[in-house]
Amino acid sequence: MKILVIGPAWVGDMVMSNSLYQALKQQHPEAQLHVMAPAWCLPLLARMVEVDKAIAMPLGHGEFKLRERWRLGRALKAEGYDWALVLPNSLKSALIPWFAGIPRRTGWKGESRYGLLNDLRPDKRLFPMMVQRYLSLAFSKAAMTGPAALPAIPRPRLQVDALQQQQLVDRLNLSLTRPVLGLCPGAEFGPAKRWPAEHYAALASRWIAQGGQVWLFGSAKDEAAAAEIRQGLPPEALLHCQTLAGRTKLNEAMDLLAACQAVVSNDSGLMHISAAVGTPLVAVYGSTSTLYTPPLGERVAVVHTDIGCRPCFKRHCPLGHLRCLTELAPEQVWRALSQLLQPTQETVTP
Repeated sequence: MKILVIGPAWVGDMVMSNSLYQALKQQHPEAQLHVMAPAWCLPLLARMVEVDKAIAMPLGHGEFKLRERWRLGRALKAEGYDWALVLPNSLKSALIPWFAGIPRRTGWKGESRYGLLNDLRPDKRLFPMMVQRYLSLAFSKAAMTGPAALPAIPRPRLQVDALQQQQLVDRLNLSLTRPVLGLCPGAEFGPAKRWPAEHYAALASRWIAQGGQVWLFGSAKDEAAAAEIRQGLPPEALLHCQTLAGRTKLNEAMDLLAACQAVVSNDSGLMHISAAVGTPLVAVYGSTSTLYTPPLGERVAVVHTDIGCRPCFKRHCPLGHLRCLTELAPEQVWRALSQLLQPTQETVTP
């Protein structure tokens, strides 16, 4: 059997989709599993042992380009796929498997994709979690009556390259002599998912005062947030706070997150990566909900406020106050971090 998955475009969603790939391989251990995804997700697929081949989606996010999709589908026809699973909900994402003539095409109804998908799942609301929606596609429609019908959800897992990890420590002039707290202050979705920089700074100061060090992760877009966190630190703490935002590729960030004793992150792609490489994680939630996209690691704590307007799932606070994040005190996150690390005997525990 040859299976093609049209994968999601967001980093966090791609990490969660690994649960589906594990289920497919468990059911069809001899199958070849190919996943098509945007180029920025390929480093994730390279770290998933279940994926036999990653295929770069040459079209940009949101581009329709019907003729190009037809050409791509016809090129894939030669692969002789038996089954396609389409994870995005858009109509355009279902076109390529249809053009490729793949006999079984599975996915949620989405944008009225009747005909394009011939194994159409009608109501994704039966499954409140995104990972459940992905995982259910591995099983027959008749069997998938709701979450209770699913097997235990396989935790997403990403391999760590120990050699590259050590090379990065050397190249970036990092040290592992003090316990590392990784902080991920960014969130591509928008500011309603970003815990304030001053709160991160308070947490970092306390960790460093206890004998640790802090690494600030993120893309180039998060350099300003990292700089703001550093500005909030006392002068004596700056020596033990390293900015990695904008200095690492995605696969490099994976390996360095795995080197941390713990990570505190907004609801973001790096949050899901931290959980998937097995690092103890405190996940900070603002406008979004753990009932939809929770981190799926073995050692995870989730923190949020309980104000009545959350979760609103907005990019920007519609009420203009961001209380769901500003009122989430550093002390609450510190307590969650302390409890998370308490069972271990590793280095210095806060």
